[in-house]
Amino acid sequence: MNTLIAPDNNWALLSILFFSSFLAIYLEQKYKWAAKLTGAIITLAIAVLLTNFGVIPTSAPVFDDIVWGYAVPLAIPLLLLDANVIKIWRETGKLLLMFLIGAAGTFVGALVGTALLSNLVNGLPGVAAMMTGSYIGGGVNFTAIADAFHVSGSLISAATVADNLNMAVYLMILLAIASSAFFKRHFTHPHIDEVEKAGTDKAGETLAASYWERHDISLKDIAASLAYAAVVVTVSRLIAGFFAGIIPESNGLLKMLNTFFGSQYVWITNVSMVFASLFEDKAREMHGSKEVGTWLIYLFYFVIGVPASITMIIQNAPLLLLFCFILVVFNMLFCFGFGKLLKIDLEDIILASNANIGGPTTAAGMAISLGWTKLVGPCMLVGTFGYVIGTWLGIIIGSILGA
Repeated sequence: MNTLIAPDNNWALLSILFFSSFLAIYLEQKYKWAAKLTGAIITLAIAVLLTNFGVIPTSAPVFDDIVWGYAVPLAIPLLLLDANVIKIWRETGKLLLMFLIGAAGTFVGALVGTALLSNLVNGLPGVAAMMTGSYIGGGVNFTAIADAFHVSGSLISAATVADNLNMAVYLMILLAIASSAFFKRHFTHPHIDEVEKAGTDKAGETLAASYWERHDISLKDIAASLAYAAVVVTVSRLIAGFFAGIIPESNGLLKMLNTFFGSQYVWITNVSMVFASLFEDKAREMHGSKEVGTWLIYLFYFVIGVPASITMIIQNAPLLLLFCFILVVFNMLFCFGFGKLLKIDLEDIILASNANIGGPTTAAGMAISLGWTKLVGPCMLVGTFGYVIGTWLGIIIGSILGA
C-alpha cells in the first residue's frame, strides 16, 4: 500500500506519533466531550484514520521497533512503581476470578465461531486455536500455537489483520462502557467514583486535567525513573533469555514453560513488583514515573490503531474479522453476565476482559488512562497468568477441532 509518508521516513512518523499523543492528551484535559471519550480512544482513532486515508503505513520501524521494542517495555516498570505485591494480592482475587471466567467465554466463543464459519473459511480450526491462545494470553501464545499446528503464512497474516481492527474497535467499546451511565447504574464502580471525586475539586476542569495536574518533578527524578526502567528491562531480558535457553521444547508442557519463562514481559512484571514491594519508600521517591509511563502508553495506543486497515480487512479477512468478533462477544458476555451475578465491580470486569483479549499491557494501559492506578499491578498479574494457560487452552481447542 502506497502512503503519503513512507515506512522508512522515521522522523515524519515520529512527529505524527508524538503530536497525535499530545493532541489526544490536550483535548482530553481541555474539553469535557474529549474527556468522556478519553485520550486513549482519541489516540487510537487518529491512528486508524491516518492509516485508512493513506497518510501513514500500517507497519514501520518507528512503530514496530521503537514503540513495541522500547516504549512498551520501559512503560511497565514505570507504571508498576507503586505496585506493592503484598497489598495487590489482597485485591487480585476478584480480578483473577473474572479473568478465568472471561477465558472460559473465549474458549466457548472459539467453539461456536468455528461451528458457524468452518464451512466458509479453510483452515479455521488452526485460526481458532491461535486466537484462543491470543485472546487468553497474548502474542507469544499466538506465535507458539501457529507453529504447533503449522498454520499457513497467508492465514496467519489475514488473522493478524482481522485481529488488529477487532482490537481497535473492542478497546473503544470497553472505554465507552467505562463512562456509560447505563453500566454505572447496574454495576458498582468504586475506582470510577474515586477518580470523579478527585476531579471535582477545581471548577471548569475535566477529570483528566485535575488528575494529571502539575507535580513536583525534578531532572533527577526523570533520570532516576528512566535509568530504573532501563535496568529492569535489561535484567528481565537476561533472565528471560537464560530460561529460554535452558528449558527444552521437546513436548507441550516444556514448550509452554519455555514460552512463559522466556517472555521478557513476565520478568519485567516480576522484577518491577519485587522492587515496588521490597523498596516501597524508594519507589515513592521517583516522581514523574507515572507521567512518563503514561505518555509511553499513549504511544502504544496509537500503534495499536496503525495496523487496523479497513481496506485490507474487506479484501482479505472479513470472515476472520467476524470470527474474532464472536470470540470477543462471548468473552464479554461471560465477563459482564457472571460479573453482574457475582456482584463484581465494573472496573474489575472491564480490565479482566481486556487482560484476556488484549493482554497485560493493554489492560495496564487502560487502567492508567482511566486513572484506576490501584488496578495496574493486579491486571498485569492476571494478564501475565494468561501466558501460562493461553497456549494450553489454544492447543486443546485445536485438538478438539482437528486443526
